Amino acid sequence: MEYQNPMNNGNPLRPYRQIRCYGPLSRAFTVLELLVVISILMMLFGLLLPAIQATRGAARRMQCGNHLRQIGLALQLYHESQRVLPAGWLRDSRHKSTYGWAASLLPYLEAGSLYSKVDFEAGILAPVNGQLRSLTPEVYLCPADIASPEFTLFEEGHTQPREPLLLNRGLVQLPSANYAGVFGTSDPDDIEGDAGEGAMIMDSGFRWVELRRGLSHVFLVGERTARKLPSTWLGYVLEGEDAAGRVVGNAFLGANRDDADECEFDSRHVGGVDFLWADGHVDFVANEVDTNTYRRMATRGDGPVHSVLPNCHVALGGAGR
Repeated sequence: MEYQNPMNNGNPLRPYRQIRCYGPLSRAFTVLELLVVISILMMLFGLLLPAIQATRGAARRMQCGNHLRQIGLALQLYHESQRVLPAGWLRDSRHKSTYGWAASLLPYLEAGSLYSKVDFEAGILAPVNGQLRSLTPEVYLCPADIASPEFTLFEEGHTQPREPLLLNRGLVQLPSANYAGVFGTSDPDDIEGDAGEGAMIMDSGFRWVELRRGLSHVFLVGERTARKLPSTWLGYVLEGEDAAGRVVGNAFLGANRDDADECEFDSRHVGGVDFLWADGHVDFVANEVDTNTYRRMATRGDGPVHSVLPNCHVALGGAGR
């Protein structure tokens, strides 16, 4: 006997049927189609990557040039105030350590608070200067370089050149920087500190009129990477290895030369190195620069220039004034 539902007019209940709705048929990617798409994307990325890298490199070089221009303006202000350029480095009262030219420029780079912490009478190893040994103003760093914020200055070795530094004693941790004053054509580690041919020498500063080659023809500051020689803005301990070369450099063989001394200038920019001239302009000195011209630019113009290498030509890049 069938059950009668009174709410269904006495009709017997019927089994419930589930109604299913189907949309349009869909199909997934095949493995071949997926591989084709990935290959196209990889090709596009390969085409774009060099352009992206070139754009980033140009932006970093522009920022590096801007840093040098700020340094150039600070040097102009320093000379206007002191009637002389800062010395390449100043020895402390005990002649145990030095302070670099860049430390003297801090008040003219809107870093007066950092400058007020520098005790120029005490050595850089003194506890009062401890905080400075881990700080670097951004203006003293090239964004293209790959370097740690600090480096260890080891004592000068008395064994064969380039022996492992583990044989030498670490003297101090110094803050890294990428801009070195121009000492001249001579290696600052090979001659007396006051005998340099350039505008940045030991304990003495020069006036504009003493740069007899002309302000637009004299290097003041150039860039150098940590791969060449770690440098600093603060100063160094006199017993340190390549000590003077930590704050100044020399221009002898050419820009970005693998066969050059560690104190020479180099960069991670493609094709050359940025330099600041005494008149405040910044320009890009190409790797193929004429050696004679390169050396002349590193001197004040009142002394002999070392012999030149033949068969080179002038090539100054276009960072402009």
